[in-house]
Amino acid sequence: MPVSDSSQVPATTTGRAEHSVAELHVDGVAMVRLLGPQDRLLTTIEKQYPLVELLVRGNQISLSGDATQVEAARVLIEELITMTKGGHNLDSGEVTESARILDRGQGSPAELLSQAILTSRGKSIRPKTLGQKNYVDAIDENTIVFGIGPAGTGKTYLAMAKAVQALQRKEVERIILTRPAVEAGERLGFLPGSLTDKIDPYLRPLYDALNEMMDPEIVPKLLAAGTVEVAPLAYMRGRTLNNAFIVLDEAQNTTPEQMKMFLTRLGFGSKMVITGDITQVDLPVGASGLQLVTRVLTEIDDIHFARLTSADVVRHTLVGQIVDAYTKYDAEKQAAEFQKNPSTNPSNRSR
Repeated sequence: MPVSDSSQVPATTTGRAEHSVAELHVDGVAMVRLLGPQDRLLTTIEKQYPLVELLVRGNQISLSGDATQVEAARVLIEELITMTKGGHNLDSGEVTESARILDRGQGSPAELLSQAILTSRGKSIRPKTLGQKNYVDAIDENTIVFGIGPAGTGKTYLAMAKAVQALQRKEVERIILTRPAVEAGERLGFLPGSLTDKIDPYLRPLYDALNEMMDPEIVPKLLAAGTVEVAPLAYMRGRTLNNAFIVLDEAQNTTPEQMKMFLTRLGFGSKMVITGDITQVDLPVGASGLQLVTRVLTEIDDIHFARLTSADVVRHTLVGQIVDAYTKYDAEKQAAEFQKNPSTNPSNRSR
């Protein structure tokens, strides 16, 4: 079913490139929602297809330019119209991701990116990239899922949204959120207050996300009743966690022993999501449990490793560029070290 009235003038040859014109009449959607404040989303579309000129008059969108890009832009805009009609509040990142999905022939963005996990205070929480969609689907399909990727890819936020969803659907009886309290340059002993006060800053991001996803007045009651538990990883030792949705955040800062301890807490009717960024290890010495587990558990059924990249970053566009720049720097630094001292190459050590 078409989402708007559209017509296309047959392509004509002007010079080397085929020139085409297309018209779209948008119905049932406020243009400011489709194009964004100050036409920001329109600008994003123009950046995706630089050989296309877009002109907006009222509810009419005209496209002209290179025939191939005009057709691609037309399909993208129709997908965006469908998403907007479905209550999707678009941002520039979703426009870019939608164009990427269409260019790769991976399906309909309106179908892939419209799966709302939660709706809280009028805000829908949903995957915004194909990588995030695959991650969320993996959580539905597997008992244990590892979400590995750089900052800003939604690893923890989406995992917590799935946990709240599971609790609301009565698929589990409780949510357990945990993190290792590893010092990242700070010293716990120098922080003021009791042990609980010292640990609280490490857990604060989990509390903040909970308050975004649930009624802030209900959260304290759920915490008091034990329906939701937020605790350091050390508090998991010796327990069996049944009928729970358990999220381990910042897993790159676990030791191999801690990771094994955590995974073996899994009880009946439970689901685990472990998130982390293996490029940001704060452990003072020793190997990261997250790095080791990617080599140990890859062949076990019902365990899935979802790897997110800078393409899945949903923060400011600069974040993705920063991630890529650091990844390139680290790769060049590692290559230089291997060239200077071949004995540091893992392949040489394994011989």
